[in-house]
Amino acid sequence: MDIKNIALFQAMGAKMNYLSTRQGVLAQNIANADTPEYRARDLSEVDFGAILTEVTGSKKVRMDRTNAGHMMPGGNINDPRHIKSRMTYEVAPDDNAVIIEEQMVKASQTTMDYNLMTNLIRKNVGMIQTALGKQQ
Repeated sequence: MDIKNIALFQAMGAKMNYLSTRQGVLAQNIANADTPEYRARDLSEVDFGAILTEVTGSKKVRMDRTNAGHMMPGGNINDPRHIKSRMTYEVAPDDNAVIIEEQMVKASQTTMDYNLMTNLIRKNVGMIQTALGKQQ
């Protein structure tokens, strides 16, 4: 059996492909920071909730409590990463609308997300190897 056939690894691979493509778009924005009339571009967010619904057939996926001492998740907490980006308001005299600091922050966040996916894949492969009795 190939791990590429496991839905979890397919989802993580898709997320990594998205992040890799996004990093390329952000790098292009940074490279064109001095190009007249250039507008910063970004990929649209992928709705992984809709993908999860499609895969599981359910609109809600609940966390399961495996121990009576575990706390159930409370209400939703607003995460600043999920707030829509504001419209670009800084435009240079040559009509360039790339804010280099904003692009660097997005590129840094994309790199951190990619590293997270890499670590998740590594940990999941390690768990599978442990379950199969193989040494890591």
